[in-house]
This record gives sequence, structure tokens and C-alpha cells, in this order.
Amino acid sequence: MSLAGQLYKLQQLDMELQKKQQELSEVENQLSDNKVLVATEYKLASQKEQMEDARRKQKSSEWELEDLQEKVRKIDNKLYSGTTKDSKELVNLEKEVKGLKSQIRMREDALLGLMGQVEEIEAEAKITAEELERLKREWEQRQETLRPRKGEIETVLAKLRGDRNGPAQQIDSETLNIYERIKLTSGQAIVKVEKGRCLGCHVTVPTSQWQKVKAGDLIQCNNCSRILYLE
Repeated sequence: MSLAGQLYKLQQLDMELQKKQQELSEVENQLSDNKVLVATEYKLASQKEQMEDARRKQKSSEWELEDLQEKVRKIDNKLYSGTTKDSKELVNLEKEVKGLKSQIRMREDALLGLMGQVEEIEAEAKITAEELERLKREWEQRQETLRPRKGEIETVLAKLRGDRNGPAQQIDSETLNIYERIKLTSGQAIVKVEKGRCLGCHVTVPTSQWQKVKAGDLIQCNNCSRILYLE
């Protein structure tokens, strides 16, 4: 086999290695990609905090309302028990009751708002919790599917690397350096010549060069600098 032929075989292995490495990277990205899951967990934790805060406010409002209602009961007892005879004191007590009842109405409205807020957050948190469970199931299923696939690709990669060692060891270091440099800049370092044209840039190869390629010499295209290969 000519030197160009050895390089072409090496390139085929390198292309397959690159393809499998990209496939492995994609699988690893899918295995580690839990951004949506983490974001949903954070969202649920935030909703739970909001819910606890709203419940504390609701409970505090309920206690304040109970205190006001207790004050009204005590004053009503004074007003209707007959123990208070002074008319001025009675008028003041009635005014106080009126003011307290006005506060009670405001507290009741505020409490209703808080209760509605708690119910709304609870409903949202329930939906988020269900979504989180669904995402967890999908995550576990993806792990179960992709872990074996990752192992399969890694096995293929190990074999390809082993297969590459043979051809690579048969090529001198100077030629390998040329090959690697062209591959780095052009993607493909070795291209076929068909019908007198370089398949890398589709420019016609001079007859003198084409004949050297045919003879097995290592020749680079004058236009794209890729190494020419003729089967």
C-alpha cells in the first residue's frame, strides 16, 4: 500500500473516531443536562416558601381578628349587662365598639385575601410538584437508556483507537505531522483524485502531478494543499 493509501486508511479511522466522539459527547450532555429539573426544583422550593409565608400571615391575621372580636364581646357585656350606668361612658363604649367592628370588617377582608392567596399558591405548588415528578421520571428513564449507550460507544472508541495505532505506527513522524496540520486547517487531509480532479477543491490536477500520485508519491494539491490519493 502506498503512503497516501496508508494515510487515507488512517483518515477513515480518524473520521469514524471523530463521529463516535461527537456521539459520546452528545450522550454525555444528555446524561448531565438536568437544567430544567433543577429549575423546577428551585421553583417548587420558592413556592413552598411563599406558601409558608402566606400561611403565617393568615394565622397572624386570624389571631388579630380574634383579639378584636374578644374586645367587642367584652364591651358588649358592659353595654348590655346593666353594670354600666353612666350615659357618657355608655356612649364612649358604643363608639369604641363601632370602631372595633370597622377594624374587624377590614381584618376579615384582609383575611379573605390571604386565604385566597394561600389557596392560589397551593394550587400552583401542586402543579409544579406534579411537573417535577414527571421530569424526575423522564430523567431516570433517560439515564437507564443512555448509560448503556454510553458504554457501547466507549467500547467502540477504544477499539477504533486500537485499530488506529497500527496504521499510525507504519507512517513516519514527518508525514504524520503534515497530515495532522492539513487536517487541522482543512478538515480532511487526504482526498481522492477522480477524472483528473481533486475532490477536495474540484480543481483539475496537472498531468505531471496526477502521474506522480498514480506512481504512489506523496503529492499535495497545488490549490488546496490536501494530499492526493488515487485508488
